Amino acid sequence: MTLQCIIIDDEPLARTGLKEYIQDVEFLQLAGEFDNPMKAIDTLMQQKIDLLFLDIQMPRMTGLEFLKTLAQPPLVIFTTAYPQYAVEGFELNAIDYLLKPFSFERFWKAVIKAKSLREPANQSVAAAAGTEPDYFFIKSDNKLIKIKYDEILFIEALQNYVAVHTTEKKYITYLTFRSIEEYLPAARFVRTHKSFIVAAAKVESIEGNDIRIGQHHIPISRTEREGVLQQLLQNRLLKR
Repeated sequence: MTLQCIIIDDEPLARTGLKEYIQDVEFLQLAGEFDNPMKAIDTLMQQKIDLLFLDIQMPRMTGLEFLKTLAQPPLVIFTTAYPQYAVEGFELNAIDYLLKPFSFERFWKAVIKAKSLREPANQSVAAAAGTEPDYFFIKSDNKLIKIKYDEILFIEALQNYVAVHTTEKKYITYLTFRSIEEYLPAARFVRTHKSFIVAAAKVESIEGNDIRIGQHHIPISRTEREGVLQQLLQNRLLKR
């Protein structure tokens, strides 16, 4: 499927960088770019926009203020140089929060999440038809091991190898961390650190920059922290 997206950012260089990233992703189609939110209203009303890349600090109206005015907003990824707005962005149900300057790798992670959130119905149908398996195979100890998504606790990079920690045992396989990250469903797995990916459903607690899964403690890097918290919590944080 193709996601129609728009950019709202008052910085020309930031818009140019985002356009270049978008052009490199075949499932993204840029429907427009705007230097302030008011100019984007007609496009949002007249076209089906799936994804909005939204800056926060802009003249006259901030991205946060603009998002609050939308009755049925598309998926939103904030792009900003200011980390202090992350919590408010999360409360407005943004799917990710990219701190400028961000790499293509970080951008890719955010848009894969958007794609996965736009495809749940199709994935459910495919799974029911038996065309979308909930497992994969790895080679470990000269055997092909079946790994079910539901059994994964976390995945750890080990130089030229990857350790897949499951509910039963740990498997070492000769894979790159990047290859296994791209294969895993973005809606179910979260990279917390350059060397760790956790299964969101298996996270038991978060304290500071530490995630606990059973007896395991997995670090959260400072650069990934805001995005990790948003993806793990989303609409599941109960408040008074």
